[in-house]
Amino acid sequence: MTYGTADPGDEGAGPKSTLASTVYHQLRDDLLRGVLETESKLRVEWVVSRYGAGASPVREALNRLASEGLLGRHDQRGFFLMPVSAEELEELTRTRCWLEERALRESIEHRTGEWEEQLVLALHRLARAQRRRPEDPSSNNPDWEKLHRAFHRALIAGCRSHWLVGFCDQLSDQASRYRLMSQHGLGDERDDLAEHRQIAERTLDGDADGAVEALLNHYRLTAARCMARFSRDDDPKVSAAKAHRGRK
Repeated sequence: MTYGTADPGDEGAGPKSTLASTVYHQLRDDLLRGVLETESKLRVEWVVSRYGAGASPVREALNRLASEGLLGRHDQRGFFLMPVSAEELEELTRTRCWLEERALRESIEHRTGEWEEQLVLALHRLARAQRRRPEDPSSNNPDWEKLHRAFHRALIAGCRSHWLVGFCDQLSDQASRYRLMSQHGLGDERDDLAEHRQIAERTLDGDADGAVEALLNHYRLTAARCMARFSRDDDPKVSAAKAHRGRK
């Protein structure tokens, strides 16, 4: 499994590699947004049809996603979406809190003017974006998702360890599926912007303990809201995941 997410600039020179990279990014985006949750298995033929690419670049993209832990793979049986579970979410949240606490403390300790400016800009852009789609208030705005990811990345970008940032990116990818599941449909909205502002303000003030507390509380609240979904049999995504685990 790789230690971080892909860089769009790491593509090979040939057209096959370019096409495989395109499929990879499209498929990865759909996985993280929960678009494919109803597809327990991802057959090569189905992916070829959906994304309009040949079998060879599709296999390359699927193998790449499997190496990053975003897909599972059975020998001779193809690829499948990784099932969700309360146990995995608890472990994922705990591990993410460990790593991001270290990364955030390091970023604050080695703060620079440029890092602070990037964090302020990331918060400003996030604050201006609409979280929900105007035409479909039950689902998140993809543009907000990208800005949300950029904000959390900006928080830890000053830690001076590309390995640590890479591991945090990988855990963020895994957490995205759970977070989107917890936000599926309409319901009581949390004041996420206030949470992000508090994290940023404490970080910019150099209050490492306060910033870490705000960040970890933010992640734990998200996990708690998602945990509540596992007790609801009427949630289609949770039901699909349970059914998939039962077929394994």
